[in-house]
Amino acid sequence: MENIYDKIVELRQSSQKAVLCTIVSTKGSVPRKIGAKMLVMDDSKIFGTIGGGSLEKDVIEKSLEIIKSPKTDLISYNLTKDLGMKCGGSVDIFIETLFSQYKLYIFGAGHIGKALAKYTENLDFDVIIIDERENIFDGWLEGRFTKLNITFTDFFSQFKIDENTFIVIVTKGHDTDSEVLENCIKSNAAYIGMIGSKRKASEIRKEFVLGGIVTDNEFDRIDIPIGLEIKAEGPDEIAISIASKLVLEKNKLAEKENIKE
Repeated sequence: MENIYDKIVELRQSSQKAVLCTIVSTKGSVPRKIGAKMLVMDDSKIFGTIGGGSLEKDVIEKSLEIIKSPKTDLISYNLTKDLGMKCGGSVDIFIETLFSQYKLYIFGAGHIGKALAKYTENLDFDVIIIDERENIFDGWLEGRFTKLNITFTDFFSQFKIDENTFIVIVTKGHDTDSEVLENCIKSNAAYIGMIGSKRKASEIRKEFVLGGIVTDNEFDRIDIPIGLEIKAEGPDEIAISIASKLVLEKNKLAEKENIKE
């Protein structure tokens, strides 16, 4: 039977918006215990339960509003007074959006990728870091990002890239950098950046243009060397320069979207 965490991974892959509702406090007689969870998707479908009945109906309605303007909320219910239920108890439910509007795919879990995941987890990105090397994530602390130990080919076959997707390429070497870039360069991603020197930028441009993969103009969208120019040295400083560039590009995109509205 599929559990709620498997369902979250499935939703992430399909880019479907959802919120997670969790019972965090109870008093007296209530239909479910602390820790009970329910997913509410933007198409009004649910997965799991927090007790059914009037409580669940009201939480679903509030969840659908929260999905529209991503935020978190803590809602308290006196089940008898607020909902007319006979349980007589009270319950607090924490509702949180699962995925940011903006997705950040970090390809490569080396020193820079690891630092970048840490610095971007609280910057309004839904962060996924991908690496195909065995045991690459051993010893990592948990964070507000998803670690995927799969091949890059498998990733691109399962995950969508849309106009709110930001891509950072910091893999173990030139061949894997090129592989990832070839898979996403013609996508409609909001931003694609790659680690490398100006010399590497020239070489990979030549490789892609002469190979007929893209035109010169199409390659211009790639930010290489990646990051803001702050004379960064070492993985942490480089990650900070990349994170700064990502925030800049994300905020530019948000401004454009606000103008359209």
